[in-house]
Amino acid sequence: MNRPSVNSPVNRPWVILLFAGLLGLPIARATDATTAPASLPAAEIANPPGLPAIGKWMFDHDGSIAHWLGQIVDGKKLHEPINVILVDATSSSPNEARTKLVTAAKAAGYPVRFGHSTGYRGFIGGDLYSQLPQGRDDAFSNRIFEETNNHGRIFGPYPSPDGYVFTGAFSRESVDFIRDPPHRYASFNSARDDFARNLAAKTAFQLSGMVPLGNEISDDPHDTTGDHDGRAVVLRMK
Repeated sequence: MNRPSVNSPVNRPWVILLFAGLLGLPIARATDATTAPASLPAAEIANPPGLPAIGKWMFDHDGSIAHWLGQIVDGKKLHEPINVILVDATSSSPNEARTKLVTAAKAAGYPVRFGHSTGYRGFIGGDLYSQLPQGRDDAFSNRIFEETNNHGRIFGPYPSPDGYVFTGAFSRESVDFIRDPPHRYASFNSARDDFARNLAAKTAFQLSGMVPLGNEISDDPHDTTGDHDGRAVVLRMK
């Protein structure tokens, strides 16, 4: 298949915008989202007060709810809930917000580490965002993947009136290479709480409370969210 040359209008966005303007066509706003706008069933979206619409789950690359490496807990599929919300009111651009977030996570003891599955997305305010970190097999983690660890992926930033909003899905995995599989789900709540506690103690992000997202599954015959309590911790940097 032939690729467009660097001189092709395809690779010159201003040409496209010019033609659109001359023809009276609407010009879509720029976005850092991977898909804009996105469409999700209303049951999969939470509307916490003072925040944009938040997708309840971390989504896999095919659009399905992420299923913790296919883990079965008590005979049920394990859905991965969003359990962290971050609001950065100090940054003036999405790139600055992303840079500050990665720096803060490292300072909190959650640097980017390899050895984790990737390709996930999160829903914020009508858009789907690719995960941070963006490496081939990276996540934010407090230990190397050969050890029991807390790890997570973060999505965003969504530009809200109160600042750039990120969401995150954090979990704890128990690692024992004598078992098969060696990596097993251990907890959502403990990973969420540890990440939030360290972020608040070591960075400018401060605890703002908890918000219910309605993403706890405890009485379904097929699916579960393990020990997740249906709430996300909110941290703000002002």
